[in-house]
Amino acid sequence: MRERQHGDAAKGTGLLTRIERALGTGTAAYLPGDGWIRLTLPLDDGGPAPVTVDVIADTARAPRGIVYLLPGGGLNFAAEFFTPGGRGDHNLAHELRRRGLLVVGVTPREDAAAAADVSAEWGLESHRRDLAGVVDALDRVLELPYQYAGHSAGAALALDAASHDTSPRLRRVVALDTTGPYTGDLALRAADTRDAYATRLAQGVPFVDPGLAAVIAKAVADPDGVSPAPWPPDPALRFTHAGLAHFALIRTAALPGPANWIYTRGHSAGTYTFGATPAEDRFALTHTPAATWHAATSALGSGLLPAALMRDLAAVWAGDDATYGIAWDRITAEVVWVNTELGRGDHPRGAELIRAGGNERVSFTVVPGYGHGDAVWATAAASDVWSRL
Repeated sequence: MRERQHGDAAKGTGLLTRIERALGTGTAAYLPGDGWIRLTLPLDDGGPAPVTVDVIADTARAPRGIVYLLPGGGLNFAAEFFTPGGRGDHNLAHELRRRGLLVVGVTPREDAAAAADVSAEWGLESHRRDLAGVVDALDRVLELPYQYAGHSAGAALALDAASHDTSPRLRRVVALDTTGPYTGDLALRAADTRDAYATRLAQGVPFVDPGLAAVIAKAVADPDGVSPAPWPPDPALRFTHAGLAHFALIRTAALPGPANWIYTRGHSAGTYTFGATPAEDRFALTHTPAATWHAATSALGSGLLPAALMRDLAAVWAGDDATYGIAWDRITAEVVWVNTELGRGDHPRGAELIRAGGNERVSFTVVPGYGHGDAVWATAAASDVWSRL
């Protein structure tokens, strides 16, 4: 049995070695698991920060296809799709590996970048070019059918990539909790968001730091400590660290900031009830344990968002093709679009535009009672969300 396990691991390592050679230079790290092996390779292209590729291969069988996993804004592969990590854990990467797919996570440059390294050129097109470089390199050596699957900003990238990809091996696009163009007043609000990020770029500030990782870290280290954030019932008082973290996750749409309004309610489903004082607030998360949120945010690199990426996403939301648009009518692969009720909500305009372009293989569904991050981290995500993919 031990010889069989070593043989299986060797087969997995052989595949990853081929992938490493195809992708080019970089310092590779290999991590063996129980029935799987992981390659992590920051791609050295001479830029200020690398695109990082993670590959999860099954050691018992050859893959029948590839899924490119694209994380949301400010996130990376490990935080979003490999949390929790380890042996046989409940995460989307292992779920897709068990379905017979070679999992390839593509983490954008900003995760490895210092603030001074983030470029005003790192918009959606730049992210798409980086992804295409990885896909083209692997397609030349593996020649397997593949799909794009992303969450949030990563889902917008998946759709944009599919609109430019003419390969017959592209079979599917999975969009988890993202937004196409709004209509009416929401489109006008999106235009204001686009302008806010364009102004930030014009002022020479090419990045945004959401700060959620620091908020959650303080909630874990000092839950009863006093945060700097005003408490809504009495702004002269301050949230506790734990209270602020839960409020930011559950009531994201109530927070200041140019893009928090895009959430119907928040990142995580839950309840928050104000008490007589901040220390008496009561709160709980419904689907994703706080420990999982902490594990995910602890796995982040810089956590920074390029302002150019946010400007382009907001242009997509506004339907402003002059600034940046997705060619919805050029998406010909099957599209599975799954939103969450409390996250990006029931806004199917993007899916409708794909159908209007002549692609009938498009589905759009909304998972009730789930928040934005619950789609990837909820305890019951496998049955409630991933079963729809």
